[in-house]
Amino acid sequence: MALVLNEEQQMLQDSAKTFIQESSPPGVFRELRDSGQEWSPELWAGIVEMGWTGITIPGDFGGLDFGYVGAGLVLEECGRTLAASPLQSSSYVCASLLEALGTDTQKSSMLSAIVDGETVLTLAISETDRFNPAAISLTATRDGDGFLLQGSKVHVLDGAIADTFLVVARTAGKVGDSDGLSIFIVNKDAENLDVISTQNADSHVVTRIDFNSVRVDAHALLGDLGSAGAALDRSLDIGAVLSAAELLGVAQEAFEQTLVYLKERKQFGVLVGSFQALQHRAAQLFCELELCKSAVLKALQALDEDVENRSELASMAKAKTAKTAKLAVNEAVQMFAGIGMTDEFDIGFYMKRAAAACQDYGDYYYHADRFARLRGY
Repeated sequence: MALVLNEEQQMLQDSAKTFIQESSPPGVFRELRDSGQEWSPELWAGIVEMGWTGITIPGDFGGLDFGYVGAGLVLEECGRTLAASPLQSSSYVCASLLEALGTDTQKSSMLSAIVDGETVLTLAISETDRFNPAAISLTATRDGDGFLLQGSKVHVLDGAIADTFLVVARTAGKVGDSDGLSIFIVNKDAENLDVISTQNADSHVVTRIDFNSVRVDAHALLGDLGSAGAALDRSLDIGAVLSAAELLGVAQEAFEQTLVYLKERKQFGVLVGSFQALQHRAAQLFCELELCKSAVLKALQALDEDVENRSELASMAKAKTAKTAKLAVNEAVQMFAGIGMTDEFDIGFYMKRAAAACQDYGDYYYHADRFARLRGY
């Protein structure tokens, strides 16, 4: 497939850009941070009304079935203004797991609720400081007609917002095995469940969830016991590519704000944008961003087509975009000089967001290593 958007995708991108810039400019993020809020319910209501919560969900459940290219375009625009919402976690990553593993009853009730914005889900998978989806030690053991969950999850994205968790548990094998994993639906108000919130450097909140013999019934299991591995791999690919799309938006906006500043700032009566050294750095970053655009779009298309090398393209997109986003925000702060480090300017927010988002669903090192292994190195 050609690396260009079709007419419908371009229209979606244009409408997303207009809505996000009007409803959630960087100033809104600053207000949320200063007030200690994690997200804007008003923005979320607008997102639901725009239909973005159902972009990837089939029409049978009230969704648009528009595909992951559409989802990536929306998140790219969200990255440009630092718009905070559980869209990626709930409507795309968790919805994909429900669609792949859920029973007809589970899909009918939960996917429709996601589309309508009535429920917010998030995936609870990480148990270590570094992303490693195979390092699952949280156990689910039989208890009559249900299961007991014992263990902890860390760095749960949107855990303070979500009312339901999709919890990855080990039901067979040992830590490090990719087999023997199961996924359970757990309500936030479940007995013996502790949710502890922590604020990241980018002012987003992540949570630690402790499961102290939390009991769930058999209907909480998604799919067959111990057989969630393949569906989980695809959903993590979805998370990685959509995280790359958001990072692309962050990087592009940081770059564009820097260009504007270089054309305005004078040093000794001369525009700093006329300095050849800075022009070379800007030109190099422009080329890197163009490569990222191609890598992300190709990976999004691979998700929609479910091609054989989907995981390779997903890791390539996340690794490349994570590395470039860090370069973009570092260059931005440097070229803004001392004021780039002050809270008066928004550019510092982009540096902090890039640092945090690079870790979501695996950082540069995780995906560079994964890409190499998938390619046989």
